[in-house]
Amino acid sequence: MENEQVRVEGSVAAVIFQNAENGYTVLRLKDERGEAVTVVGVVPNTNVGERLRVEGRWSTHSTYGKQLEIVTLERLMPESRIEILAYLSSHAIRGIGPKIAARIVERFGADSLKIIENEPDRLSEIAGISPAKAQEIHESFQSQQGLRRLVEFLSGYGLPADLAVRVYRAYGELSMMAIQDNPYSLTEEGFGAPFAQVDAFALALGFDGADERRVDAGLLFELSFNSTGGHVFVPEPQLIEATAAFLRLDREIIREGLARLAEQERILIDTVASLKAVYLPAYGEAERYLARRFSDMIGARVSLPVNLSAAVAQVEAAQQIEYAELQKSAIYAAASEKLLLVTGGPGTGKTTTLRGILDLFDRMRMKTFLTAPTGRAAKRLTELTGRAASTIHRLLEVDVSPESGEMVFVHNERNPLVCDAVVVDETSMVDLMLMYQLVQALPETCRLILVGDPDQLPSVGAGNVFSDLIRSEKLPTVRLTEIFRQARESLIIMNAHRVNHGELPELHERRKDFFFLSRSSDEAVCQTVTDLCARRLPQNMHISPDEIQVLTPTRKGETGTRALNRLLQQALNPAAPDKHEKKHGEVLFREGDRVMQIRNNYDLIWNRLDGPGMGSGIFNGDIGAITAIDNQAQTVTVRFDDREAVYTYDMLSQLEPAYAMTVHKSQGSEYRAVVLCTWRGTPLLLSRSILYTAITRARELLILVGDESVIEYMVHNDKKQRRFSGLKWRLCHLDE
Repeated sequence: MENEQVRVEGSVAAVIFQNAENGYTVLRLKDERGEAVTVVGVVPNTNVGERLRVEGRWSTHSTYGKQLEIVTLERLMPESRIEILAYLSSHAIRGIGPKIAARIVERFGADSLKIIENEPDRLSEIAGISPAKAQEIHESFQSQQGLRRLVEFLSGYGLPADLAVRVYRAYGELSMMAIQDNPYSLTEEGFGAPFAQVDAFALALGFDGADERRVDAGLLFELSFNSTGGHVFVPEPQLIEATAAFLRLDREIIREGLARLAEQERILIDTVASLKAVYLPAYGEAERYLARRFSDMIGARVSLPVNLSAAVAQVEAAQQIEYAELQKSAIYAAASEKLLLVTGGPGTGKTTTLRGILDLFDRMRMKTFLTAPTGRAAKRLTELTGRAASTIHRLLEVDVSPESGEMVFVHNERNPLVCDAVVVDETSMVDLMLMYQLVQALPETCRLILVGDPDQLPSVGAGNVFSDLIRSEKLPTVRLTEIFRQARESLIIMNAHRVNHGELPELHERRKDFFFLSRSSDEAVCQTVTDLCARRLPQNMHISPDEIQVLTPTRKGETGTRALNRLLQQALNPAAPDKHEKKHGEVLFREGDRVMQIRNNYDLIWNRLDGPGMGSGIFNGDIGAITAIDNQAQTVTVRFDDREAVYTYDMLSQLEPAYAMTVHKSQGSEYRAVVLCTWRGTPLLLSRSILYTAITRARELLILVGDESVIEYMVHNDKKQRRFSGLKWRLCHLDE
C-alpha cells in the first residue's frame, strides 16, 4: 500500500544510478524470495553483492511500478561465496577486478572480506597481487568501511545519510573521531545540519547542556537564524536572552560564550548607534567595507564630456523625447557622479531615464554592464532597454575555489570587472552580501548607478541596503516623483500610488486594467482564481495561462501557494497517460508544470537551447517548465527560457510549483496579468508593502479576488518589520 512502511532485506543485484556527491542511489535489491525490488535513497558507495536491510515506504508510478523509498537503512556485508564474488567483481575495491576477485574467493572463500580487512598481507599469496597491491586493496576497503560505519552511526541518531557523505569528504578516516569530539561542528557551513537534530545527537552522546561547544554553536545558530529574517546583526542583550531561552541555560553562561567567540574572532562585536551589535564576521566586514567604499565614491572626480549639455540634447533628439526636469537631473548626475541612486514609483519614468543614461554613456564611449538581482528582473531589464542584461551572479561569474572547493565569484578585488559603469535595476532586492560582492568587483574608476523603488519589499537576504543608502541622505540621489500623463490613465499605476500613500485603491471604478472581485469564502476565492486562469482570461481576454501569474501573501492556508498550486496544476496541467510524474515529499511534479528554483545552485550545469554552449548556475527565483521526467534515470529536465538543466531526484527540494507564488517571490518580475488573492491570513503578511509590491507586478491587467476589508487592512497596516542593520548609521558616522 502507498505510504505503508515495510522492511526488506537482500543483496544488491544492480546499481542503476548513484550520485557521488551526496550518495543518492537507485538500485535493484534481490530479496530473500529472489524477487527484485527497486530501492531509492541515500546509499553512498554501494556495490553489487552488498547486503542491505531497508525500512521504507512504497510509492507507485503509473509507468515504472513500485519502488521502495528508504526511511532507515542498515548495511550488511556479503556473507555467501556467491555474494562476496559478486561484490568483489563489481570493482567496488580499487585494485580488484573479476579475475582477481575469483582468485581471492577461490583461496579464502567466505572469509575473503575478513582477510582483506584484518590480514591483508595474506593477499600476496595469490598470483597477481604484490605486497604493495595488497596494501592498496586493504586501504580502499577500509575507506569504504569507514563511510559505511559513519552512515550507520549517524542514521542511528536520526541524522540524514547524505550528511555522512559530506563529513567523510571533509575528515576521511578521522570522521568518527571528529564528530564525537565536537558534534556541533555539523552545524557549520559546509555541513549545514539542523541545530535541533545535532543538539539531540550531542546530548544523546552524553554532552553536558552547558558544554562550551554547545553554547558556542547555539550563539552562532541564533545569529545565522536571525540573518534569514533579514537582520545583519543582533543587539547583544537580545542575543543573550534568546540563546539562554533556546538552550535553557543561565545568561551568564551565554555571556561567557560571547566573550569566548569574540576572542576567537568567530563573531564581531561593534557599536552601532547606542547598540552593542553582534555580527557574524562576514556581515560585519561587508557592512564596514560598503560604508567605506560608498563614502569614497561620493564626490569622487569623474571624466565629463567636453559639452555635457550638448550631449544630453543629442540624447533627447535620439530618443525623440523631451525629458522632465527630474529625469534630466538624473541623466546629468549619472554623467557627473561616480555613485548615483535613482528612485521612483511606477509611472514616474525610471525606464525612460535609464535609457537616457545608457545612451549618454554610449556617447561618452563607456563600457556599461546592466544587471539585476534575479533572472526574471534581468530579462525584464533587457526587454525594457533593448540591451543585454544579466543577473549579478552571472556578471560576477561563478567558479570553484581550488583551495576550499567552495563556489566563489571569479570577479572580485583581485580580478575586477572590465568596465566603466555598472547599472543595477531592482536594487531594493539586493541584500548586503550580494552588494558587497558586486562592489568589491568594481574597478576604482567605475561608476555605479543603483535604480529601484525603496517602497517595495526589502531583500530576502540580510540587510536593507537600498533603503539604508537613501535614508542616510549622504549619497547623490534623484527621486522621480512626477506621474506622467500616459501612466495616469492606468488604474494599476494610480492605485499603486494610492496604496503607497496610505489611501484605499479605487476598487469599483471599471477600467480595462484593474478589477476587484468580491468573494465571501476561501473556497469561492480559490474557485474564482482557478476559473480566471483556466477559462475566463484565456477565452474572454485572449491571455494565455502562461502569461498569468497568481500571487498571494502566504504559503499556508486555503489561499496560500501550496493549496493554490495543487488546484491550478489540476486545472492547467492535468494528469494524462503521456505525462510522466514524480512525487517528492508533498509535491507532485508533472511534465508541463511551471516551476521555480528556490535557492541558488552555482554548480548546476545547463545547456543552451538556441545554439551551442553550456554553463553553470540556476538561481533563486528563476522560472522554468518541466519538459521531461525520466523515472529510469531518476532525472527531471527543466527549461529556463533559452537554457535547459537536468535535476536528479535528490535535487527536487530546490524546485517548487510556480502557478501561484508569494508576493515576496515575485519581486523583480513583471507579468502581463496578475491575479492577487486578498484573503484573511497572518497580519504580518497583510501589509501595505505586500499590497504595493503585488500591484506593481502587473503590466496590463490586475485582478484582486477576495475581501474588501482585507484590502483596507493591508493599506492601513504600514508596520515594517525592523531589520537590525548598521549601514545607514555607518554612512552617517564614518568619521567617528
